[in-house]
Amino acid sequence: MARIIECVPNYSEGRDKSVIDRIVEAISSASFEGEKVKVLNVDPGEATNRTVVTFVGSPEAVCEAAFRGAEAASKLIDMRLHHGAHPRSGSTDVLPLIPISGITLEECALLARDLAKRMYDELGIPCYCYEASAFKPERKNLAVCRSGEYEALPEKIKDPDRRPDFGPEEYNDTVARTGASNVGARNFLIAVNFNLNTTSTRRAMAVAFDVREKGRKAREGGSLTGKLLKDENGEQIWIPGTLKGCKAIGWFIDEYGIAQVSMNITDIDTVPLHVAFEEVSRAAAARGLRVTGTEIVGLVPKKVLIEAGEHFLRKQQRSLGIDESEIIRIAIKSMGLDDLKPFNPREKVIEYLMEDPEEIKKKERLIRMDLRSFAKETASESPAPGGGSISAYMGALGAALSTMVANLSSHKRGWDDRWEEFSDIAVKGQALTDELLALVDEDTASFDAIMAVFAMPKGTPEEKAARAEALEKATLYAAQVPLKTMKTSLKALPLALEMASKGNPASASDAGVGALAATAAVKGAFLNVKINASSLKDKETAGALINEAERIVQQAEALEKEVLETVNKQIDS
Repeated sequence: MARIIECVPNYSEGRDKSVIDRIVEAISSASFEGEKVKVLNVDPGEATNRTVVTFVGSPEAVCEAAFRGAEAASKLIDMRLHHGAHPRSGSTDVLPLIPISGITLEECALLARDLAKRMYDELGIPCYCYEASAFKPERKNLAVCRSGEYEALPEKIKDPDRRPDFGPEEYNDTVARTGASNVGARNFLIAVNFNLNTTSTRRAMAVAFDVREKGRKAREGGSLTGKLLKDENGEQIWIPGTLKGCKAIGWFIDEYGIAQVSMNITDIDTVPLHVAFEEVSRAAAARGLRVTGTEIVGLVPKKVLIEAGEHFLRKQQRSLGIDESEIIRIAIKSMGLDDLKPFNPREKVIEYLMEDPEEIKKKERLIRMDLRSFAKETASESPAPGGGSISAYMGALGAALSTMVANLSSHKRGWDDRWEEFSDIAVKGQALTDELLALVDEDTASFDAIMAVFAMPKGTPEEKAARAEALEKATLYAAQVPLKTMKTSLKALPLALEMASKGNPASASDAGVGALAATAAVKGAFLNVKINASSLKDKETAGALINEAERIVQQAEALEKEVLETVNKQIDS
């Protein structure tokens, strides 16, 4: 899983487009070891005099881009001249890091602390660390860090208890110009509206009060109009709602002609989207209402939809071992994400928006072909795709057949109590299928890398040495890729054996064909390991590769034999 984080800095400038453009340029042009971030959105506000920028990328690239954005803002924005409707304390006011995939909130908190320290050490910008990165419990609350706003900084810096986590002991000209930044880490926040089959704002608000963490004010007799109840200290008593970390209100939308429960889910690990959907649906039903659909405002991480799709598949006792796109489709239909307008995951999922379509086309050139085109491309005089790619594709088909048998078995009449057992197998098979499909193109890419070396210059001794080194490296890679195909295809054989012995008897032959395809993949990839390893100058490495590959072939042959014996017993019985 790729390590991806999101950053949503708020800069204290929302009116001067040239300043905003220069800050965004600093972000988008920053790089870490050649890797850049992708800016997803720039949202300036004139009344607030504030701009929110959203960008994503690897943790290292995002932190570098965040630093460069803060650097640009510190030079372009003079806080002594700033006025706006939104609370603020610095030119870069808030700078949250948000885990998207392959990284935890705790890891983001450490990155935020390092970023805050760097901003002070290198730029002189005082920084408070808030939410998950807070050094002090009270500073988890952004409002505590930003109390008094920019104007209070001279006094706060003098006070050891209120001083920034990273900053000077005395107010200076740099602080006067940049103010203080609030650098933190938080979970992804989902803004979502649940559509109701009513036009009543009051009833929508009642549902919102039922579910939001804050709940509603307690009234005498539990009625909506009774006298407000207070505790012995004269403080208002609140009845908490059912969803922790969720804020919600009810409203009517003229555009759609319906009322909605509008919600912010501030911790998607504690309350995933599908949990909020189910709870709002329950609360609405208790009041004679129905949730007709869901409207996601902005973007979401892919895991939000995957987790939702898997949740509803489990409720149906259906296998989870299906393609990612199908799981997302289940999520869309189950929560009515397309109730008000079409829902296109390619436009709403952060990971998909990060993809470069042209790069994907290059990377997946073969597996994006239809069957006829792939066969014709193989038959052409082009040397690729060759045996390595074909072996990987045979392995993918072998894994896919075992996955199919598992999915059919999970849905077999009378086997309802075993659906989860087969679903687990199908999930493993689907993962192997995806991995082997990727190896189809990776094998061809490894061949292309060797061909690229032959185009390198060889006019000088230095050029010849560089060419020889590059050829050895490319040849090693060309041997390692089919070895990876062998290892992955071998994993498909135990699944075929399990499906031959435990799966739907009517599909036993499919499990057998899957085993044959997986074994053919292992043996075909072995030939590619041997031919490339034999060209290596490092004979010790070559020997180790071939020895490992030979052991895999032996294991595959033994498993294939066992699968076929099992299949024939099933067929003959």
